[in-house]
Amino acid sequence: MLKAFSTSGDPSVAVLDAVERIGGGRALEVRRGTEVRHGTTVGTNAMLEGKTARVAFITTAGFEDTIAIGRQTRSRLYDWFAPAPRCLVPRELRFGVPERVSAEGAILRAPTEAELDLLVEQVRASGAEAAAVSLLFSFANPATEKRVEAALQCLAIPVSTSHRILPEFREYERASTTVVNAALSPLMQRYLLRLEESIAQRYGGRVHVMQSSGGIISARAAAQEPVRTILSGPAGGAIGAWRVARWARLDKIIGFDMGGTSTDVFLADAASGGVQYTSESVVAGVPIGVPMLDIHTAGAGGGSIARFDAGGMLRVGPESAGAEPGPICFGRSTQPTVTDANLLLGRLDEPSFLGGGMHLDRRRTEELLNKQKGSLGTPQEFAAGILRMIDTEMEKAIRVISVERGHDPCEFTLVAFGGGGPLHACSLARALRISRVLVPVMPGALSAVGILLADTVRDFSRTVMVPGDAVEGWGEVFVELERSATAEFAEEGLDGIAHRSMDVRYRGQGYELNVPYDPHSPTRGVEAFHRAHQQRYGFCDVDRPVEIVNIRLRMIAAGERYVPAQRTPVGGDGNAACYAEREVFFDNGFVQSRFYRRDALVPGDAVHGPAMITEYTSATALPPGCRAEVDGLGNLLIDVAEEARA
Repeated sequence: MLKAFSTSGDPSVAVLDAVERIGGGRALEVRRGTEVRHGTTVGTNAMLEGKTARVAFITTAGFEDTIAIGRQTRSRLYDWFAPAPRCLVPRELRFGVPERVSAEGAILRAPTEAELDLLVEQVRASGAEAAAVSLLFSFANPATEKRVEAALQCLAIPVSTSHRILPEFREYERASTTVVNAALSPLMQRYLLRLEESIAQRYGGRVHVMQSSGGIISARAAAQEPVRTILSGPAGGAIGAWRVARWARLDKIIGFDMGGTSTDVFLADAASGGVQYTSESVVAGVPIGVPMLDIHTAGAGGGSIARFDAGGMLRVGPESAGAEPGPICFGRSTQPTVTDANLLLGRLDEPSFLGGGMHLDRRRTEELLNKQKGSLGTPQEFAAGILRMIDTEMEKAIRVISVERGHDPCEFTLVAFGGGGPLHACSLARALRISRVLVPVMPGALSAVGILLADTVRDFSRTVMVPGDAVEGWGEVFVELERSATAEFAEEGLDGIAHRSMDVRYRGQGYELNVPYDPHSPTRGVEAFHRAHQQRYGFCDVDRPVEIVNIRLRMIAAGERYVPAQRTPVGGDGNAACYAEREVFFDNGFVQSRFYRRDALVPGDAVHGPAMITEYTSATALPPGCRAEVDGLGNLLIDVAEEARA
């Protein structure tokens, strides 16, 4: 296992360096034909930092401003000073094409060659680095959109078209998704194609990239559709956590991944097929309609910055110190972070942090927190306040994906991973009245494990808009989608299995729920919709007319199956793994706590809190009243005692 620092100038450099270091520091020792599986946050960071390409948006004449107008819904309905929704395309980069396609797909007005030539010259003069084409009703008939795409090829810039990226209704979401794909294309194409070329030249290998939907695709496909990699890293963590949970025979989990900048949470239930999916995501304030794992992100990570607002109230996040300059204890920053608070409260073991590969400056941290503690009495009280605030933010995030969707957190096991997840897991479990926490092996590298275990996946969809009682009449559309999917997989030498589903709503509703489609009994999908509506919204109406909006096909080529070896637990107290005893802050004060090396614990060992269990990628905080036991797979199963949660 290896953790390496990223290289912002050229992300491929860090990946190549890591591959070489895994091979013992010499490229020649890496096995020929090596497959590199890669999860990336390059696209996410570009959107968050506003470092995307200059995009020309091309749509039906008269609809140029739909990309800025957006939807009538507002997240802050009563805030008169709420900023306008973010738009990636300024007014001077929006262009209209004189064309029209009916809702049924009939071409009512086609652009002339002269009109297309004029469009090309306008885009050329704009200095656009990429183009996004999203014409009205192109999902019903993409002929005109294909003509526009062909005309723009002479500009030698990436061109994204909505009929390829998202052939579904709702012009705003379709246009927004296509624009995001175009905005990321120049950056991601340079990065991924350079990485693929280097791996091929050095090792004769191939590169595959994790998608936001939890499946692997080739680097070349990811470069063409980078919008599908927005949540690439968090998706790997979700897949890894769910696989670990199933190995541990857990059916219902809440995943809690706390990294340096953010916390990602998700819910998975074996009865519902595992990790949930969504096609209605918002990233950096921009709607994205491609399928993604249903992961909720909060601006709460180890690097989240603490400050006092104008009213003297303590705030933590969402601003982050990032990798550079990082927390105060790394030696460069002057702004207090969650990591600094954990260090000051004794929750980080300085000598063993990152295997001893990084020095933590405790004295500097205490001095700077003392200067910025505001009205709080001591630096330690300031640090304790930071942890209480960040725990509250993360608790709210978990409630979004559980309580607010009709799920009781008490019925789930909290799976904590990421560098910071195990440090805060027991506190969150108590707040949510969750009785059990699982900390997997290598929690700080679980996203990489998930990417390694992921299947190859491609998603296809089409808007159909048919009544629910006609569900048996359009199975041939699924057949057409499956034919296209099979052809794509065949090009990569893969055999896939098709999984069918459909988006269903009551007629007149503005939102849908996705349910499985059974070709042998199509009406079961409508029945499943009624049950899903009852679960999500608390009611259903089996007599109300139902509408099938979109059909979806997910083609999956299963990866190599891996089941870790189980070891027989032998009862033990873990004393052989204890290497220190120090004061650590839990709840309302410092208590004498034992420190254990996780790699020295063996299956069956039981550790009682207060304690800290340290390892290369993370550390687990075990408050008083909690008990952790190592299972046969090496996971930590933590029982949060009832009296501690009361």
